[in-house]
Amino acid sequence: MKTFSILLMSLILSFSVSSCFGSDDDDSHHDDDDNGNGTTEVVVNGNWKVTLFQEDNSNQTSHFNGYSFDFGTDGVVVATNGSTTKTGNWNNGGDDSNNKLNIQFPDEDGPFEEISEDWNIIAKNPSKIELRHVSGGDGSIDLLTFEKL
Repeated sequence: MKTFSILLMSLILSFSVSSCFGSDDDDSHHDDDDNGNGTTEVVVNGNWKVTLFQEDNSNQTSHFNGYSFDFGTDGVVVATNGSTTKTGNWNNGGDDSNNKLNIQFPDEDGPFEEISEDWNIIAKNPSKIELRHVSGGDGSIDLLTFEKL
């Protein structure tokens, strides 16, 4: 029995040690936090404009006319329109098997409050990002699309 216990402990120890040395396929060390789908690389590359913002089946895109969005690698998003500047935060990641782009502008009334959400990424390429948000309150669907300037 003592030999069996020693053998069992040796086996457990060997599995524990081997699990500490992950393979090169482990993406947990990447700065991109969206399950390896490259959202960070896409969004920080250039400036963007809103080409669609639809809230509760109402097109609200015009609220963002003239704004240029710059998503920084530091997690800061800056929207500028001439002398008007709005600064917020962004990050990306996944939950419930959905890739997300989270955008948060400081509390204020108006359109920037309305796009401060955790958006599901429904389509993405280097020049266009399409997002969707389902309200937890009434189940309404909002759509937000950014296109590269």
